[in-house]
Amino acid sequence: MKQAGWGLLSAMLFAVVVFGAGAAQAKDYISAPRAQERGYSEAVVTEGGKMMWLAGQTATVDDAGKSLAGNFEGQVRQIFRNLDRTLNKAGGKLSDIVQMTVFITDVRDGDHFVKLRHDILRDHFPGSALITITALAAPDAKIEIQGYAVIGGR
Repeated sequence: MKQAGWGLLSAMLFAVVVFGAGAAQAKDYISAPRAQERGYSEAVVTEGGKMMWLAGQTATVDDAGKSLAGNFEGQVRQIFRNLDRTLNKAGGKLSDIVQMTVFITDVRDGDHFVKLRHDILRDHFPGSALITITALAAPDAKIEIQGYAVIGGR
């Protein structure tokens, strides 16, 4: 009986050391050099927290009401501002996004998006898919981003 008690205690201590070691960091990022170059992680591991499913976002006008038609970079930056505002309403921030699906209408914009994502997110990139499609629901939209976020937790 005494042996079983120590076994359970050892297992609990192992869990605290292994799983609690990164407790200050809300998420664990599994990545490789190529993934980091492209601004995404191969996987993001979370435990606990509040899940948030982010609807697809496009942006054909900026916050001032100015048209963003034909302005890929402007649309990307406005989408990330919109996503950040949505996350803030639930107590989150852009760094809480753990997975995103990005739809672009011109394959030539892919590398530009990667550079912008690096600039906006800096590091700790979400898992991601970048998909080229022929059109989006809004005719002037060149990009749409949807995602999942985990707010709080570990």
